[in-house]
Amino acid sequence: MTLVAARVSLPSEARRGEVVEIKALIRHPMETGYRVDARGQRIPRHIIRRFEVAYDGEPVFAMDLTQGVAANPFVAFTTVATASGELVFTWEDDRGEVVTVTKTLTVTG
Repeated sequence: MTLVAARVSLPSEARRGEVVEIKALIRHPMETGYRVDARGQRIPRHIIRRFEVAYDGEPVFAMDLTQGVAANPFVAFTTVATASGELVFTWEDDRGEVVTVTKTLTVTG
């Protein structure tokens, strides 16, 4: 499975100093490696291991994920709108597959 379906939600505009909520969802099986298929064969582990967000080039959020996280992980966090810029969201799984989504936040005031 290739990581392709990532959705990110954030306001397109915010006032300087405003706290903005950011939501991210990626479609991924997050297979633990502990289950077996109908033939009794072990299903190989396949999880997202790292999620990072950079705002205008500076890291603002990062987390390591484990096999304890459900399929299709959803993450929500906040940051302070400081300047107009890009937010770059990067997911990497344990097979080396990487998904990057870029969104722009316009800061006024």
